Amino acid sequence: MSVGQELLDVPLPEMVASLGQGIADAQHQLDMNSVEVAKTLAETEIEVVPAITRTINADGSVDYDSADAIDVSLLQAGMFPTFYQFSEATIEVEMDIKTTTSTETQVDVSASGKVGFGLWSARIDTDVSHNRKFGKEVHGTSRLVTKMQPVPEPPYLFPEVKTVDNRPSGDGETEA
Repeated sequence: MSVGQELLDVPLPEMVASLGQGIADAQHQLDMNSVEVAKTLAETEIEVVPAITRTINADGSVDYDSADAIDVSLLQAGMFPTFYQFSEATIEVEMDIKTTTSTETQVDVSASGKVGFGLWSARIDTDVSHNRKFGKEVHGTSRLVTKMQPVPEPPYLFPEVKTVDNRPSGDGETEA
């Protein structure tokens, strides 16, 4: 198999599809978590003093008068869940492929001879062997990076709060 084929065999479409499905599943879980937090905030009540009046008397002394405490939900008190969305996703794949071929040739030569009474003989033996070695190393790394950012809550999730002031005007009260 060639190096080019190795790179072509990386299942990039499956990686992208898995990334997309993973982000969709994670986004759903984030949204459901924010909805659960909104429910908890709506169901949890605390006691709040809605107003405090500070009066500075003619002699310079200061008096404070507070309205009766009322029970409000954390949502009514202005605590809202945070909503997030994925703003970016990146897949990085790196692959190093190394193939090696080496040839090893070994030659053994031996010689022997005999001499005696005018006769001689000689012998030469050779032994040749070839070894061929193939090696392949594949190293791969992948990295997935996602970025999330907070986004405003859905516009119709929380009702608009209007204040109606039925106090008669001109009663001498001022707000500070």
